[in-house]
Amino acid sequence: MTALTLSTAAASGLRADAIVVGVAKGAASKSGGLVVAPGAEAVDKAYDGKLAAVLETLGASGGEGEVTKLPAPSGFKAPVVLAVGLGPVPEKDETYDAEALRRAAGVAARTLAGAKKAAFALPVEDSGDAGAIAEGALLGAYSFDAYKESAQDGKAPLAEIALLGAKPRDKAFKAAVERALAVTEELNRARDLVNTPPNDLTPEAFAAVASAAAKEHGIKVQVLDEKALVKGGFGGILGVGAGSEAPPRLVKLSYTSSKADKHLAFVGKGITYDSGGISLKPAGHNETMKCDMAGAAAVFAAVVAAARLGLKVNVTGWLALAENMPSGSATRPGDVLRMYSGKTVEVLNTDAEGRLVLADAIAKASEETPDAIVDVATLTGAMMLALGNRTFGIMANDDAFRTSIHEVAEEVGEPSWPMPLPSDLRKGMDSATADIANMGERMGGGLVAGLFLQEFVGEGITWAHLDIAGPAFNEGGASGYTPKGGTGSAVRTLVRLAERTADGDLG
Repeated sequence: MTALTLSTAAASGLRADAIVVGVAKGAASKSGGLVVAPGAEAVDKAYDGKLAAVLETLGASGGEGEVTKLPAPSGFKAPVVLAVGLGPVPEKDETYDAEALRRAAGVAARTLAGAKKAAFALPVEDSGDAGAIAEGALLGAYSFDAYKESAQDGKAPLAEIALLGAKPRDKAFKAAVERALAVTEELNRARDLVNTPPNDLTPEAFAAVASAAAKEHGIKVQVLDEKALVKGGFGGILGVGAGSEAPPRLVKLSYTSSKADKHLAFVGKGITYDSGGISLKPAGHNETMKCDMAGAAAVFAAVVAAARLGLKVNVTGWLALAENMPSGSATRPGDVLRMYSGKTVEVLNTDAEGRLVLADAIAKASEETPDAIVDVATLTGAMMLALGNRTFGIMANDDAFRTSIHEVAEEVGEPSWPMPLPSDLRKGMDSATADIANMGERMGGGLVAGLFLQEFVGEGITWAHLDIAGPAFNEGGASGYTPKGGTGSAVRTLVRLAERTADGDLG
């Protein structure tokens, strides 16, 4: 993990491989458009106030994600200045928003892979800015090289970050950076899990990782193995895992605070590999299905982060873990499963398996009557068609709660969009054989999945469903602080929701 410190050192005297500064697009500037952002005044002065002009000569425009390198000025101990674009200059009396700082810091950290130390001289107006820069840099420095003989492109992640312009002795700044460290370390652990090959990350192996982390951070853990699942009547989880030699698991993680008066339950879909089962996925759709446990990874990371931050809210995480494989023992289309809730489900498509494991876990979580349940899942391709690869959908049985989650997601920089639960789509899941079928109308498939899950939420319990099928796994190139592969989608939203709930601001 990349180390991060707050520093009061002058940029010129700091021994580092590079000094990172921010530049932005601004029409009203002496240089004709490019503006050197606050935090880099000392660097600009060393260029006789002509840093913007020099960068423009090199082709810099200040656009978001743009990186320009140039030799450091005479007298600097760092050999390189790295200018990263922040996008448009803020309006008068405004400052750079947190997400712009996160992305710029992430780009810089990725660009400096292989370096031992870098000093970040980006705009820091308050502790919030320091936290955003720290978060972006630590997420941007992420690399998954566990299965390679050498680091990606032969370059290890940036080893150390010195954040300039912050206040090391200020309680608010220290708290902001400590929060960033806790959240990013757990988010990066979630990324590791998503990126781990399915031959190594079976349900049992995932449960072992969760158990070890829980014990390390004082979280109570309970793991139900296949025998306990049979005894408990978890027909959904067992039905999905029936075709695999790697048996399913249900993991309960309980973080409790003596000062809490609210209780959140997070439920994660944890399909460690999804072949589609008997309803086998077509060629070209299997290669990334190790990511189908990203919801459970997000829930796991959020609970551990809540514990590390000592939040004054009780948080219970439920990881519904199974591998969906075709075999002689696999669930068939047409089979009927009796779920934990007692409802029966006719399985029309074994590739609609995530809703089956979630239904059991949601019903179990409901028994504790939490103040709210939030499930997270890479659930439907339909949501990707609706919202693309970077935005997750939010459905809920309470409009105010759905709005709160959307606001939280936007606050932490995770694109999301509120989605409806049209009651007319429920009829499409009627079954002549069972209480409900696991498939309905093709159009609006993501909403149909949400309606299915709603059937298993305990009466009177506030509930929301996050379909992270799009942003959970990035098959394209890295951007900002988002790497290729597992992204850790929804972790920051869940953590911030827990923080707001602890503060008495649950919508």
